[in-house]
Amino acid sequence: MIELPKALFETALPGLGRALSGREGRQASNYLKTLIKWQKTQRLVGSTKLPWLVENVIVDSLLFLAALPQTARTVADLGSGAGIPGIMLAIVRPEVTFELIESRQKRVSFLSSVVRELELSNVRVTGERAEALVPSRSDAFDAIVMRCAGDLGDLVDIATSMLRAGGVLIVSGKPGDKGDVVVERSGKRRTFRVIPRPPTMTP
Repeated sequence: MIELPKALFETALPGLGRALSGREGRQASNYLKTLIKWQKTQRLVGSTKLPWLVENVIVDSLLFLAALPQTARTVADLGSGAGIPGIMLAIVRPEVTFELIESRQKRVSFLSSVVRELELSNVRVTGERAEALVPSRSDAFDAIVMRCAGDLGDLVDIATSMLRAGGVLIVSGKPGDKGDVVVERSGKRRTFRVIPRPPTMTP
């Protein structure tokens, strides 16, 4: 097991609003352990140094909670990749059902391994392209979370078509981007666009 910094268990974390519990910390540690193991054969993240993983995998994932509605009970992580932010969100929100959607099969295998290792009964992994899921996921989610470094293009229409009435798409922005929700972390601004399902959209 990887020993996480004590600060994660002693200080209220941005987005979460509290410190991690012992259970959450153990699951987060096992998540990073599995991530480091798989990183030896796949490039999943930018670094395996613990401080980097804590900031960019654990803490950064939890920042999405600042924009995620408390009432959301079904959430999709679109283009989940290494499980950021879906895995950590599922760890701290066990009452919420998460679907990790990822089209790259090697990453689907990684995500499935993490879900098994961590015994995350509230998580489902789906290995499909988003557009292929639209017919079966129409009106399926209260919220969709997504990390995006570039132009969203058609993804907004695809994602919002999967939302229930009143649902929202939450997209993390690059540093310096304008956002609907802004979180301060270590002197830096983290922004999130919150895009509601269009009111004229029908299931």
